[in-house]
Amino acid sequence: MVVDTVNEKLCVNKLISQKREVLLIEGDMIVPDSKPDILNTICTSGVVCIYKKEILDEKIRLDGNINAYIMYLADDSKDKIRAISTNLDFSETIGMPNAKEGMNLIVESNLKNIECKVINGRKIGIKAALEVNLKLYSNEEIEIINDIQNAQNIQLLKEDLKLNSLVGMGETKIYAKDTIAIDNVDNLAEILKANICICDKDIKVSYNKILTKAEAQVKIMYLTEDNRINLVNTKIPVVGFIDIPNVTENNICDVNYEIKNLVIKPNSMEEHSIYIEIEIGVTAMVYEEKQINLIQDLYSPCEILEFNKKNIKTISNKTSQKETIQIREKVQLEGCDNKSIIDVDVMPLIENESKQNSKILYEGVLNLNFMLVDKDLQVDTRNAKIPFNYTISDIEDAKNMDSKIDIEVANQDFIIQDGSTITSNIDLEVNRNLQKNTNLNIMDEIQTNGEREEEDYNLVMYIVKKGDTLWKIAKELGSTIDDIVRTNGIEDANLILEGQKLFIPKYTRSKVKQEEILVNKI
Repeated sequence: MVVDTVNEKLCVNKLISQKREVLLIEGDMIVPDSKPDILNTICTSGVVCIYKKEILDEKIRLDGNINAYIMYLADDSKDKIRAISTNLDFSETIGMPNAKEGMNLIVESNLKNIECKVINGRKIGIKAALEVNLKLYSNEEIEIINDIQNAQNIQLLKEDLKLNSLVGMGETKIYAKDTIAIDNVDNLAEILKANICICDKDIKVSYNKILTKAEAQVKIMYLTEDNRINLVNTKIPVVGFIDIPNVTENNICDVNYEIKNLVIKPNSMEEHSIYIEIEIGVTAMVYEEKQINLIQDLYSPCEILEFNKKNIKTISNKTSQKETIQIREKVQLEGCDNKSIIDVDVMPLIENESKQNSKILYEGVLNLNFMLVDKDLQVDTRNAKIPFNYTISDIEDAKNMDSKIDIEVANQDFIIQDGSTITSNIDLEVNRNLQKNTNLNIMDEIQTNGEREEEDYNLVMYIVKKGDTLWKIAKELGSTIDDIVRTNGIEDANLILEGQKLFIPKYTRSKVKQEEILVNKI
């Protein structure tokens, strides 16, 4: 007979598979006829756009491009700085265990390195190292049995748990557009490099909607007609709405931003401006915290119970927090005499993560790409590294925590003190997300299969062994925790000692059944 149960629904957002891989993307470019020959390259920058993601059986396909700018020294009598831009297209297939169509994929990309090699004066080879972090999720709605109706003779072992249940997920596209003004005295000749990152991320919940707010930080270096180098910085608002029913202000929301397409186009010389358009994909996953009174085990001293058990992986203890790291270091760069800093690209990278009992330790490095110029407007580039550490402390069971940190450069300032020392003042904003990977043993299909044959109600003496609990003893000997506590005058049911003598009130099977068991054993 099936036992009447009280069930509760839980939506589990399972992390099916994750993978971090470095893609090597290569291509050649022919210098346009309108540009002079290349003597050598000065620097190369790029913005990654992934405009298509496809989930196939056991693999992932990514289509995109790297919007690259190559600054070079022209091979002519004037030795002028020039630049060319190109889209380095890629289509990559990555093996992904357990991937199936219909799952949800989150992609985080990071351009670790991009460089050019001059093949001849009219042709260059481009090579980029693109790091992608792939996370594949699948949603499953399960029913948890957290109580049994009319269970007078059924003993239940329960555990109170706080779990994170998926409320819903959604996505949207945002087109961030702006016309960026440059100095009125500047007649723009060429764009030399462009950097774009999504920063200042925030969310608000209102009327079953997620309001996502961020800014696209844009930095463009350009060359003027009179051979001067200048910079323009701006932030473009990135605001969108995602419809997700039943969200509340108490929910926790994970938001991911991906640049899908990019257009940067100088306007006419008279306008003194640059048009920029960024297509951004935004994905949100919303969780609520549920208090679950989960049945861990059950039995009956007088009835035979049958049930199934299945293991479910879910998440709990989900938190998010922002924190600022201040880095104040001196960098040694030889040969900076009589030069000034035009620009510094700061790229934070996490190189190692380690977990201890109550801590998660991160070892990272700041890659600094300096661009310097002398009084003759000759450009020079230098690289430096600053190591840094970041620690998340006071974590319960840190080894089972899944952590994600997103690092943004909030502020940066560099001062040349003497010919080789540069003072670096950098503020990093760390967005950290933690969640615990939890395994649940779920009871399923509980039913009775007849009564146990019993007659005498008596006592047996039991000596507590190492690892024993009252639940384990009661279940093994066909008693109940309440009866053992009452019979032995135990004050704390969670405290019994190895070697302690207990009198166990138990139900015994009939003598006929006992004799049959003995005969069978012999």
